[in-house]
Amino acid sequence: MSEGARNTRRFYGASSSGAGGSASYRDGGGGGGIGVPPAARSSDVNTGILDENVLALVFRCINFDPKALCTVSCVSRRLRAVAERVLWRELCVSRAPRMVASLTGGVPPPGAPPPPPGRIVGGWPALAKLLLFCCGAASASVPGHFTGVSRFSKTSGRSFLARRCRGDLLYVSDPCEHAVPGGADDDVGAYRGVFRGFMRSRTRACLVGKQAALEARVRCPYCGARVWSMVAAGLVPRSAWRRLGAYEGRLEYYVCVSGHLHGNCWLARLTSSDGEHDGGGDDSEEEDASTDGGSDGGRAAS
Repeated sequence: MSEGARNTRRFYGASSSGAGGSASYRDGGGGGGIGVPPAARSSDVNTGILDENVLALVFRCINFDPKALCTVSCVSRRLRAVAERVLWRELCVSRAPRMVASLTGGVPPPGAPPPPPGRIVGGWPALAKLLLFCCGAASASVPGHFTGVSRFSKTSGRSFLARRCRGDLLYVSDPCEHAVPGGADDDVGAYRGVFRGFMRSRTRACLVGKQAALEARVRCPYCGARVWSMVAAGLVPRSAWRRLGAYEGRLEYYVCVSGHLHGNCWLARLTSSDGEHDGGGDDSEEEDASTDGGSDGGRAAS
């Protein structure tokens, strides 16, 4: 065999082994090459930027920016899984620690460290969206948007519970005020909230007992689940209109099967002779810390 033929065979042999190594790298070998056991190649798939602890530290440095988190969740399935399991939960805890503790297992005694958050019905991404995103009002052509600062209160939540359901725990935000497109005089207020332990709540028991039908055309804007209309079920107390400062009878109020609440109302214009609406006392012992989100120009009333 000539020297040229030997050199040609060496070249093709090197090319073949390089292709094999490249295939192994694409399969997750990290440069392990041929002959590396599959278990060894997959042992380091969650290293570097895919390590959930590293990602949590990175996002903690940028205050768990929700828009950056949405972007990272779209990069790959692996990053999306880490975001759903860890990052959205940490965002919720950083924005509303007392509210999350109450929803997942109770507020710790004063001075005690908060327990690690448990599971949340509907998932952490849905709760994070509820904390930071106003769903708007489709009936009034008002689009949804990220909010600036939102305040969630158990005191407000009690105003939305029927008398027989007052034992439930419900957090409700202040209404986010929107001017109606078209130059209407009145404003629309969009509000949202969440129940603790909705599957065992009296509100759900009342809905099931009344055989209330699930809405065919409305879905929860936070988790995508089907919803009940509390107006159609006759479970909206008058205190809800008074708490919102809304016209009576001009209110929409939905609760999904996961316990997320959303709705909107037409806000009444107050005059100087109007007093504070019912239930508007001091919330210092009932109010959770306000949530701060990425602002798109929307504003939540405080």
